Amino acid sequence: MIVLKLISKLIKALRSNATPVQLSWGFVLGMFPGLTPPWNAHNLLIAVLIIILNVNISMAILAFLFFSLFAYLLDPLFHELGYFLLVEVSFLESVWLFVSQAPVMAYFNLNNTVVLGSLLVCILLIVPVFLLMKRFVVYYRERLEERIKKLKIVQALMGSKLYSWFERLQKLGE
Repeated sequence: MIVLKLISKLIKALRSNATPVQLSWGFVLGMFPGLTPPWNAHNLLIAVLIIILNVNISMAILAFLFFSLFAYLLDPLFHELGYFLLVEVSFLESVWLFVSQAPVMAYFNLNNTVVLGSLLVCILLIVPVFLLMKRFVVYYRERLEERIKKLKIVQALMGSKLYSWFERLQKLGE
């Protein structure tokens, strides 16, 4: 049922009046808590940005769930990258010393190799993920939406009692 609801939210978001930019930024911001370890100050900052900015929250949740599936598989890569930056790159020692001693910066947990590596990967992925998601939204709206509606399985699902029950449930929740 949860998977059905997520797919429904994705399709609803893609069909909504939200612009491709709003959907894409929601997806990008949802990538951060999905790829980085939880309970860090940067995730709180991202949550505040998601709420304050005019981005699609459903896309942020979807991105969080999507990237969370891969985060644990990528943790060894994040660790290696973070270790390299914290230990191997000697000219950054003064930066890490400042970050570890600054009162507020300690909450960002940048002395953790996985946190640092995953945060850097997220920052590097902002532009590519944004552009890919924006292109996908435009492509879906221009070409895929009508094709998907014409699929026999979609028509069969939309005509089923389960779908009508699900629609009634959704309307009650709104």
